[in-house]
Amino acid sequence: MPKINGNEIRGGNVLEHNGGLWVAVKVDHVKPGKGGAFAQVEMKNLRNGSKLNERFRSADKVERVRLEQKDQQFLYETDGMLTFMDTETYEQIELPADLLGDRRPFLQDGMVAVVEFHESEALNATLPQKVVCKVVETEPVIKGQTASKSFKPAVLDNGVRIMVPPFVGVDEDIIVDTESMEYSERA
Repeated sequence: MPKINGNEIRGGNVLEHNGGLWVAVKVDHVKPGKGGAFAQVEMKNLRNGSKLNERFRSADKVERVRLEQKDQQFLYETDGMLTFMDTETYEQIELPADLLGDRRPFLQDGMVAVVEFHESEALNATLPQKVVCKVVETEPVIKGQTASKSFKPAVLDNGVRIMVPPFVGVDEDIIVDTESMEYSERA
């Protein structure tokens, strides 16, 4: 595994630190008036979800880990575990449902997600950036209100509440950005 200097750490990098695998969530490069520069790194453990704040000087060496990414098809959820299947080998793996956090409702049956592996151990899952959802509840369309930049609340078929433009009505399919959890466009 390649070693990198402490000042080369970027958000999203996976690091091996203190015997665990950590993802850099937030990185601030600090140059104090007195003393050397350092990187203040907020990290999250990929195995147990614990968080850690660490300082790395430019002279510090850390091991950067490259995760193997594979497309996996979501099958079902039981007892808080999500079951995914490799579409080539038909091998099945399980990941905890709380790994997806707020984005869990956007995971649909048969959806293909990117699962990240480290030495055949599944660590993380990423949903597609855009997902089609149906609006099941919102205020009625008001004529003449479509020109303004106002938004109205809506409830999607997966139970998530988001803000949509005034021209979107009930039973309409829309595309939702899973990263920002916001309306993107009509489907």
